[in-house]
Amino acid sequence: MGLGTFLILLLVAGICGALGQAIAGYSRGGCLAAIALGFIGALLGVWLARLMGLPEMLAVNVDGEVRFPISWSIIGAALFVAFLHLLARPWRNRQL
Repeated sequence: MGLGTFLILLLVAGICGALGQAIAGYSRGGCLAAIALGFIGALLGVWLARLMGLPEMLAVNVDGEVRFPISWSIIGAALFVAFLHLLARPWRNRQL
């Protein structure tokens, strides 16, 4: 995998992570957090899809060898962000 392939994967993961944050309605962090969420979402989404026996939908082929599942990445990122939001305490009610 070359540098160009890696940069394209980072861009696609960032867009998927940002869309997952937008769907969940909770966004903390910036571009790096969105990229991380895109990759975590891809892992979580593909794992859940395989557990339920669902097919791989809308995968991007990068450089003919790497497949990045767009739809499962967005769904997985939204689920992961929603889960993190449930665990996080509200900032308003924190006492020091």
